[in-house]
Amino acid sequence: MMKKIALITLLSLTAGICANAQDNSVKTPKGAVVKVVTSNPGDKIKPNDVITFDVVQKTEKDSVLFSSYMLGHPLKIQVQPCQNVGDLMDALPLLAAKDSACIKVPTDSVFKDHEEQRPAFLKKGSWLVFNVKIDKIQSLQQAIDEKNAVGEKMKTEETADRDKYIASHNLIVKTTPSGLKYVITQPSLKPKPLAGDTVLVNYIGRTTGDKVFDSSIQAEAQKAGLNQPGRNYEPLPVVVGTGSVIKGWDEGLLLLNEGSKAKLIIPSNLGYGPEGAGDAIAPYSTLVFDVELVKIKPIKHAMAPKPAAKKTTTATKKHTVAKKKS
Repeated sequence: MMKKIALITLLSLTAGICANAQDNSVKTPKGAVVKVVTSNPGDKIKPNDVITFDVVQKTEKDSVLFSSYMLGHPLKIQVQPCQNVGDLMDALPLLAAKDSACIKVPTDSVFKDHEEQRPAFLKKGSWLVFNVKIDKIQSLQQAIDEKNAVGEKMKTEETADRDKYIASHNLIVKTTPSGLKYVITQPSLKPKPLAGDTVLVNYIGRTTGDKVFDSSIQAEAQKAGLNQPGRNYEPLPVVVGTGSVIKGWDEGLLLLNEGSKAKLIIPSNLGYGPEGAGDAIAPYSTLVFDVELVKIKPIKHAMAPKPAAKKTTTATKKHTVAKKKS
């Protein structure tokens, strides 16, 4: 509730500021009107800089169209040549770190040559309003170095977290050269799939914190409180070994026999990597899947060529005969 009140207060303040955006304002070559509200010393934003900033995008009537505050984190972009006044790239070089500004953009310029994309609520002659607060300015190399440092830290934390999960669940795991860890929880003597076969898989996907984020089993999904409207709860068909699923699944399913069950502990480099996947899977997350290989639907595979028979030389034959006679 306090966050909502704070956001409403912020919008109210910036609305008042932008109402007078023409006062002491600068017009950019692309037609944006920029009023610097809070000015700080320091270098201005340059092309190719990477900036971290918060922004609230509104109509002239203060209807919020987008807010990084509502998103929960600031945006980070690299400054590029301006393609359209709506990308703000010709306005940003007027600002320094910690500056805040009100930027008004003419919608007629935004939708020039593609009027069919103009929403009905943005009339001709209207303006879009951007309330911008610059948090940080970095060179491209600084941004890359920072990202790499954060990535290395998260990798280290991931390894520690994975080891803790294995220890706390008393698992005795096997590890493949790629780093996939697995435990066969129900063995089977039936055949294994080959690359290109379709396998039907039941699964429960968890984080190392034991939070279920996905399942093909209705009872498990309901128990975890998952909201999956319209989902058919049935074994998932996967054409295995072809890259149609994350690498950890592709590799892990080929290790299983039809009818077997296993726990796959998949590091992020075999899963969703440094980007993660939505809100459920954070960057650099090890994932745990309880899988059952319900059925294999094999394709017709080419038969492996038989090894060529070795030719026996005449000298060898004579030697063999001689040995037998002796």
